[in-house]
Amino acid sequence: MSSKSPHSGGAFEKFASKVSKAAGSTTAFISAFIIVLAWAVSGPIFDYSETWQLVINTGTTIITFLMVFLIQKAQNKDSLAIQLKLNELVASNELSSNSLVDIENMTEEEMIIIQKYYHHLSQLAKKDKSIRTSHSLAEANELHSRKKEKNTKPDNTKKIAKNTTKKITKK
Repeated sequence: MSSKSPHSGGAFEKFASKVSKAAGSTTAFISAFIIVLAWAVSGPIFDYSETWQLVINTGTTIITFLMVFLIQKAQNKDSLAIQLKLNELVASNELSSNSLVDIENMTEEEMIIIQKYYHHLSQLAKKDKSIRTSHSLAEANELHSRKKEKNTKPDNTKKIAKNTTKKITKK
């Protein structure tokens, strides 16, 4: 049995998280500002030489290069945590569409189709008298189909729903 807690990550993950938090602190900003100020003040002492310029250029380049990876690692973890929390909210709400739980793994084209569905939902919602009438695309389409059903023969309902779906996906 491992002595690690279920919430402990690897050494790099912990390091990346701590460094990215520290890098975003006021203390880090003030420290960096003081370093740049000291470098600028030392310019006349070193006669603004190429070596003097190289020190700041090399230092900032190395720090920037390393920080990109550290911050990206921490950002990936935070992004995943947010995505999982949103998935839990979508999955736990009985009125939500579970098709969105894994949306981050869809292609951009699939997301555009879903965006069109939600645009269609907003158009249906605009037609209703109350803004609280429609809660989901499935519910809105069902309500819309029932309204159409009252005005058409029962045999045409499936055809109307199929045509509506085709129109949405073509937009």
